[in-house]
Amino acid sequence: MSRGFRTLAALVLLAATACTIGPSLENQGEVTAPPGDSKELTIGSAGFTESDLLAQMYTLLLERAGYSADIISVTNREIYEPALESGQIDVVPEYAATFADWLNAKANGADAAPVGSPDLAATMKALRALAAPRGLTVLDPGRAVDQNAFAVSASYAKEHGLKTLSDLGRAKLPVRLAAGDECVQRPYCAPGLEKTYGIDIVAVDPKGVGTTQAKQAVQNGQDQMVLTTTTDATLDQFGLVLLADDKKLQNADYVVPVVNRARAGSAGVRDALGRLNTVLTTADLASMNEQVDSWRRLPEDVARSYLEARKLIPKG
Repeated sequence: MSRGFRTLAALVLLAATACTIGPSLENQGEVTAPPGDSKELTIGSAGFTESDLLAQMYTLLLERAGYSADIISVTNREIYEPALESGQIDVVPEYAATFADWLNAKANGADAAPVGSPDLAATMKALRALAAPRGLTVLDPGRAVDQNAFAVSASYAKEHGLKTLSDLGRAKLPVRLAAGDECVQRPYCAPGLEKTYGIDIVAVDPKGVGTTQAKQAVQNGQDQMVLTTTTDATLDQFGLVLLADDKKLQNADYVVPVVNRARAGSAGVRDALGRLNTVLTTADLASMNEQVDSWRRLPEDVARSYLEARKLIPKG
């Protein structure tokens, strides 16, 4: 069965109603109703390759468990998160620390102290505490994590004996960093690299996060390091290698399914999606991203092939 994304008309309806339907989010009391188990579920994708892949895998796993599921793509979290609360969307793949900080800012203001951290247990505790009053349940994280990461050219790493960010700090080398312009102020970026690792960031070259232009700047020696992500599968094409974040500067952005408790909070949904936790790794996600972005395979085909190969769904 071919599984496409929901039509544009549905997206327009979602955008128009997400902020008006459902309970008052800021005035919800303690959630006491039993978790729901709707057999017809809508899976949300945030519209980028990795989110599309995760949504496709969630859909296939839920169908294997006896649910009917389809996918809607909504690129704006300001739209899809309220829709998740209201039940227009039932399941969304999210990232633990990022979503925790987003919900925290929504509840406590943009200046609220961050609750996401490199500590996965503490991050999950904070995330679940913020999600529950909104009628959301955060399922268990697996092994896959999509964090900010830093890469250098393989030749540069070999020349200076670099395997970790600590190695780069000890080398006392001047480093031009290709990244987004916000890197100058973000604690996980230039300030954190200087404070945590002692890396001498002499300039931030505003070429974006993991863009082709940014990676080419490191490849040709214009810059020495690039900000990318742990699931970037294109580094080999540019002759780049990641330096390990050995002091855990980056937050615990593990992949977590978030569900609407009233519609998809059942053990059936939890168990179906939990099967992915035993197999999916960061390297797996990077490989699947590459198949879609570089090999031009469809996310549905890549997701199905992966689950079949891991014996999570039958072939055919």
